[in-house]
Amino acid sequence: MKPDYITDGVYRVAAKVGSRDLFEGIWPIPDGVMLNSYVVMGENKRALIDLVKDWDGALWTVFEQLDSLGLGPGGLDYIIINHMEPDHTGAMGQIVSRYPDAQILASEKALPLIKSFYKIEKNVRAVKDGETLALGGKTLKFFMTPNIHWPETMMTYVEEDGVLFSCDGFGSFGRYEGCFDDELGANEKAHLKSETERYYANIVSSFSAFVQRGIAKLAGTDINVVAPSHGVVWRGNPKEIIEHYARLASYMQGPREKEVAIVWSSMYGNTEALLQSIVDGIRSEGIDVHILQVPQTHASFVLEKVWRSEGLIIGMPTYEYKMFPPMYHVLDILERSHVQGRKALRFGSFGWSGGAQKQFDVFVEAMKLDYKGCIEYQGSPTDEDKKKAFELAKAMAREIKEL
Repeated sequence: MKPDYITDGVYRVAAKVGSRDLFEGIWPIPDGVMLNSYVVMGENKRALIDLVKDWDGALWTVFEQLDSLGLGPGGLDYIIINHMEPDHTGAMGQIVSRYPDAQILASEKALPLIKSFYKIEKNVRAVKDGETLALGGKTLKFFMTPNIHWPETMMTYVEEDGVLFSCDGFGSFGRYEGCFDDELGANEKAHLKSETERYYANIVSSFSAFVQRGIAKLAGTDINVVAPSHGVVWRGNPKEIIEHYARLASYMQGPREKEVAIVWSSMYGNTEALLQSIVDGIRSEGIDVHILQVPQTHASFVLEKVWRSEGLIIGMPTYEYKMFPPMYHVLDILERSHVQGRKALRFGSFGWSGGAQKQFDVFVEAMKLDYKGCIEYQGSPTDEDKKKAFELAKAMAREIKEL
């Protein structure tokens, strides 16, 4: 890869990571992910903003690009750490060894993490909110944006060019041939939208209140380019990604999209036997439905659709007096991600005894669900069960449509 020119003296030095591993050890990345670092070259000083983990050869890819910019060993004056998570700092030891005299700048809360993770204390300095750094014709300004998505997170901004290095903020899963949003075709743009929503739901959703605060803090800043650490660089329409994140953050409190996510499991087909009645009831009111079977569908993709949907319907059988284990795992992920306030139903079969509902009630309370009821039955559903399921689903869909 070659460095990507953003504007005079500003470049992206990036690596494309494959799909073999799980992001954060949890989330599948079937289309890989971008690891983006950036270089700002002033008249007097040069800075590297955000680092990488040595993942799929990413470090050496970045080193080659730095060399091509004339920034070989010893060629940097500053290393800017916006966020300490290891996908951005895992190769910090190797990078510091290559640039031993570079000053490391980070937020106050990042300094003890640099010491704890990498045992580095030399040439490390904290910067304050609103502080600026002159590079000669390029001025960096630092914005503290805590909990997007660790407490030490900040963003860095080039005042002369309006370039915002936002780290995990405004990021996305996926690898893209083009560097910029305005280089993508319609299909790639649609894929980017979906992978942005999955990334947000998986990585950032728990911190939505802080995303809203961060966006509000940046409101008076003239942003011409949004340069995140994952995904594409937004130069054609940077406002689009900021507004998209603002909308995704708003889903925590609502309103959300007038859609319903049906998340279902079935052991022997008896819970599945009621699924079509539920689907028909929702669709009878013209509401879009996402149908997600677990464990066949990874929790990452379930969370993506549930996060955006106003309605949540859980279908699962009782398993040995308790919830079907794969569904328990998914609900735990949803609850941890602060999925709250959805209109909800549950349906499911049991064999010799029930018990799943008792465990499910705990999630209803924890997730503050607007719970509309349950269709639970022994063995296979009767025609009356199917009729009740249709009517309950239809009534819930009507409420959503009228929001």
